[in-house]
Amino acid sequence: MKLSMEKVDITERCVEYSLRIIKLYRELEKDSVGRIIGKQLLRSGTSIGANVHEAQGAQSKADFISKMSIAQKEAHESSYWLRIIRESGVIPVNRLNDLCEETGQLIRILSAILISSKKKV
Repeated sequence: MKLSMEKVDITERCVEYSLRIIKLYRELEKDSVGRIIGKQLLRSGTSIGANVHEAQGAQSKADFISKMSIAQKEAHESSYWLRIIRESGVIPVNRLNDLCEETGQLIRILSAILISSKKKV
């Protein structure tokens, strides 16, 4: 599923991303190696949104930055696991392209949010 180019709330975008990760995990479960790698991706991929959501209720600017930093790290980890899945051939490359692109976009968005937030501290 490709998201429109309109500005999308980062929280909602992360929910959509998590749902896509869950769908991919269900496909990966059918393969013994895919199941192991998929669990790692499932944890990191769904953690992005959980931390972004938690950051929305942060008690301080430092707390917000901390939660968003964790989300960014989880996005980088998800990128790694997607690369391993892609390069191992467990899932056809063409089926992962959009998800890999979305992961990169989330990393860039989270990085921009962190840069902006740190300037305001």
